[in-house]
Amino acid sequence: MQGKFPPVTIVQPHRGLEPFSEETVASVFRLDYPEVEVLFCVSSEADPIAPLLARYIASNPGRRARILFGDNPIGGNPKLNNVVKGWRTARHDWIVLADSNVLMPADYLTRLISRWRGDTGLVCSPPVGSRPAGFAAHWECAFLNTYQARWQYAAEAAGFGFAQGKTMLWRRQILESAGGIEALAEEIAEDAAATKVVRRAGLSTHLVRQPFSQPLGRRKLAEVWSRQVRWARLRRATFAPFFLPELLTTSLVAVGGAALAAPLLDMSPIVASLLAAVFWYAGEAALASASGWPLGLWSLPAWIARDLCLPWLWIQGLASDRFEWRGAALSVAQSDLPQVRPAPSA
Repeated sequence: MQGKFPPVTIVQPHRGLEPFSEETVASVFRLDYPEVEVLFCVSSEADPIAPLLARYIASNPGRRARILFGDNPIGGNPKLNNVVKGWRTARHDWIVLADSNVLMPADYLTRLISRWRGDTGLVCSPPVGSRPAGFAAHWECAFLNTYQARWQYAAEAAGFGFAQGKTMLWRRQILESAGGIEALAEEIAEDAAATKVVRRAGLSTHLVRQPFSQPLGRRKLAEVWSRQVRWARLRRATFAPFFLPELLTTSLVAVGGAALAAPLLDMSPIVASLLAAVFWYAGEAALASASGWPLGLWSLPAWIARDLCLPWLWIQGLASDRFEWRGAALSVAQSDLPQVRPAPSA
């Protein structure tokens, strides 16, 4: 890395107003970093998020920031089509692609840059749910925090780090050498494509030491489930060998295994099952507490509900290629992906 704190461009796609838009946009302007450019990408000038972004830009003249409008349809991923213009416009060689609902702490960029090593091709952060209100939001935390984030950090520790599209820090030449941002359209999920780009380059994906939060507020059970089904189908389509063992990651396997093994220890299957469940969820509570993640009265019921649903989620991941994203009907099938368009000549 040239310089401890190199200039960074943040490219952030936006679509519509979200419950915490005011707070997450404000966090971008509170970053404590020597030199940063912010490019907000919005598909349409009529989008209701545009006035909010313009207001913050006007009230923070010391921050180099602007809004870029329009789409560049290079593939089937609407978010990627939205950020293409930002990538091509970025002034700096270090570029962060960050979702609009990331709540950025003041040291957001410092924490990303500090994880870059000689073998690094990408630095990411999984989404961690915060400030949940009601059972559905705690259920989403059960998926995001002590399940998905746990396994993602375990994968990195085992040498199988993979990208997460919530926050991705790139060094421009790594992606340009793979064909430019168009390379991320090779998969319907840009983070899956990013993982493959990095691995083909013989590099590794690293995670920040403490993931950044995504405030949830109130959620609906149906939207939480729909999002999990979408991600399951994307994982199955892009990394099938890693998706298939997901069926074994529910606590039901440990609890059922304890019941089956109980006679070998002269123990009641019910007692053995209860002890296995206590051990499992005590560990999950310890992880949430140590990490500063939400932990309350709804947590245990949410974890149990998640684990009961995981086998059905796995089946749903196999059942279809179709899913919805913000009202758009999409498919994870490679045959359904639009032809990637080459970058225009300079």
